[in-house]
Amino acid sequence: MKLQLKFQPPYDWPAMLGFLSARAIAGIEEVVDGVYSRSIGLKGVHGSLSIRQATADSLALTLDFPDPAAVPEIVVRVRRMFDLDADLTVFHRHLAVDPLLARLIAERPGLRVPGAWDGLELAIRAVLGQQITVTAAIKLAGKLVAHYGAPLALPRGGLTHVFPQAEVLAAADLATLGMPKSRGRTLSGVAQALLDDPLLFEPDRQGGVARMLALYGIGDWTAQYIALRQLREMDGFPTGDVGLINALAALEGEAVTARQLQLRAEAWRPYRGYAAQLLWTSLSRPD
Repeated sequence: MKLQLKFQPPYDWPAMLGFLSARAIAGIEEVVDGVYSRSIGLKGVHGSLSIRQATADSLALTLDFPDPAAVPEIVVRVRRMFDLDADLTVFHRHLAVDPLLARLIAERPGLRVPGAWDGLELAIRAVLGQQITVTAAIKLAGKLVAHYGAPLALPRGGLTHVFPQAEVLAAADLATLGMPKSRGRTLSGVAQALLDDPLLFEPDRQGGVARMLALYGIGDWTAQYIALRQLREMDGFPTGDVGLINALAALEGEAVTARQLQLRAEAWRPYRGYAAQLLWTSLSRPD
């Protein structure tokens, strides 16, 4: 099935693709020739999707999924994942009061906040990324998928598995993959928490950050990251993030502390998440 997903331009597709490509997990995601593809699972049914920019105001979604009744939910998830319903004019008007952000917005006016296909997957990614590099976290995630993910009946390109289900991860000793036991316990605990509360990662629920902080091993950085990318709380802001601190320091030309970043970000509420994405993306600037 092929669908056109409309949005209000501009849309910075290269930035979105670059973000996803740098974090693509082997076996379930790949980016090839400007197209993002991934395996998907819904209620025990497996398939895949591919998405690319089609026109200045639409993305082209190609869906291979055996249950047609699931298409509406898949489209909702994809629109959320690619931030297609964002009203950038509102965000820009508010954030451009800060001259630094105004400059970054002018450089990347179509920048969006990448979301996630699945809440458990995003939470596992976030926990794996605690205190290690993005590259190291993605390698660990690839090992987790290879060990515990369900194989696709019909592999396609680099897509061979579907991300592991909560039942599997809750019962697994994930520390055997090569991580501290406490982190393995956190991963299993997150999966069990989802089994206990199936709406744990559902967007549009109140108190998302507090729900995340209540989980074992989840600190403020992880909770804010999950809130931004999965719960779609646009004020989500991982204050102590090294990338954000380094980005602001590079742009300002002087050292910046986590506390200084936090104070500066108060003026960016309630859209600190978009400010964070502008800062993260600025790290790839030639200068």
